[in-house]
Amino acid sequence: MGFVDLHVHSCRSDGTMTPHELVDYAIEKGLEAIALTDHDTVDGLEEMTAYAKGKPVEIIPGIEYSTEYNHRDVHIVGLFIDYKAPVFLEYLARFKQSRVDRNYKLCARLQGTGIDITYEALREAYPDAVITRAHYAGYLLDKGYVKSRNEAFERYLGDHTPYFVHREKITPEEVIEVTLKAGGIPVLAHPTLYKLGREQLELLVRRLKEAGLMGMECYYSTYTPSETKQMKELAKKYHLLPSGGSDFHGAAKPGLDLGAGYGRLCVPYEILADLKKALHTKILFTDLDGTLLDSKKAISENTRDAVIKMLSKGNHLALASGRPCNSILDVLAMLDLPKENLAGSVYITAYNGALLYDCAKQAVVEQYTVPIPVAQAIFDLALRMGIHIQTYTETHVVSCAEDEEIRYYTQTVRVPYKVGTVLEHELPHAPFKLLAIALDGRPRLEAFRSAFKASEYASEIACEFSCARYLEFYNRQAGKGNALRHLCSAVHVHIKNTVAAGDDENDISMLKAAAVGVCMANGTPALKEIAAYITEHDNDHDGIAEIIERFDLK
Repeated sequence: MGFVDLHVHSCRSDGTMTPHELVDYAIEKGLEAIALTDHDTVDGLEEMTAYAKGKPVEIIPGIEYSTEYNHRDVHIVGLFIDYKAPVFLEYLARFKQSRVDRNYKLCARLQGTGIDITYEALREAYPDAVITRAHYAGYLLDKGYVKSRNEAFERYLGDHTPYFVHREKITPEEVIEVTLKAGGIPVLAHPTLYKLGREQLELLVRRLKEAGLMGMECYYSTYTPSETKQMKELAKKYHLLPSGGSDFHGAAKPGLDLGAGYGRLCVPYEILADLKKALHTKILFTDLDGTLLDSKKAISENTRDAVIKMLSKGNHLALASGRPCNSILDVLAMLDLPKENLAGSVYITAYNGALLYDCAKQAVVEQYTVPIPVAQAIFDLALRMGIHIQTYTETHVVSCAEDEEIRYYTQTVRVPYKVGTVLEHELPHAPFKLLAIALDGRPRLEAFRSAFKASEYASEIACEFSCARYLEFYNRQAGKGNALRHLCSAVHVHIKNTVAAGDDENDISMLKAAAVGVCMANGTPALKEIAAYITEHDNDHDGIAEIIERFDLK
């Protein structure tokens, strides 16, 4: 395999080569692929892709967004974007207009110093470009107002000059969201250039990861070997795909060459292959009770066969339930999957997304707990209202009482239980969730939920029904919707390739987060209302097999 360059600029922004010239130069350099990532524009992509058709170089459609984070410029590269998607074009049009408004203001301030400059004159001088401060510097140099580009920035264009005009504040989170909606992969560009220090850089990466960041430039023209190593380690820690490129601008950056940077840059094709894989792998998130499992808590042969075919195609399966992890592993055993289907393909989101588990590695991916003092407050409120309440360890249920509710639950889920009400004595660590049960139906649980929502803990703890008899409490950072996003990010599956299936209230966030949210025919009216698709068959008649077939997962 050869090499690629996934960060390249043309004259459509602040580079000097045309899209045609870039294609020819990439072929001359022996590159297998380049990504055109002009600043805040995609104007060159149509021309470049058309010219490259049939030629021995692959063109990756991209863009480099300019954003602001803590009063610093932070750039996000979007790769594989659908640059004709309405959501993307709408955003870009708004952003371009903000640039135009800024340029008029900057020209007015420079005119106040006696400089003969207008936005129209800049457009005439650079007809095909998105006007940036680099173009102002070139214009001032050509007209003799400065002796160098550096002088232009020091006197007139730099952030700390009296003529500087702040642009509309665009956050990294905003462009990450737009990129994902346009089917692209958001990548943090050249992290070392922001001079944040290790701690602050990691804080930025963690924040953007939560927003949906999928990649980070681990290869870049100015990196030292130690910086490359540091970026790779940081990307691995936060489950980010490595990317990289030269940031080639042609003659605008002398000495910096396409594909090679300043001489030691090499971005292997495998980097691009891994990015492509993230775009094509699909994942099915399925609830268990009322969805994958039939009314007898079993899985039909037809559904099992459909799941095996789905996994054999290279797609993933995530079992998403309010159940403890061990109970979900029992369901996985019922599927009796061939060993090759478990190799990096099957995951668990237990306790309504509070615990994410990799079945192949037998390792926790992420977890979110309820602090013991908060759990105790929920326990105490339930006891005062005469509501059965319970929580969990890895091995057993901790129940408030020996009652009909705990006997019913443990018969259904098949886990041992222990009675206790002082949780700091009963739990080895903070629990993943609590469960209130009322076998006589929903009204008593509705009253309990209303009382809880009036408490001081309602802002940090989610409270949702998983069925008419079960009311669940868990960390707001959890939930099936967040679990879907967190797991996709961790295992490098694009959100556009997600299908989620469920039947009750605690599945709502999951269906909303997925590209396609599916409600079972036996699902609740509330879930059917927000679902993109409702199955023809219920959980007793292979509804999951219908989903796998309907959405081309096998």
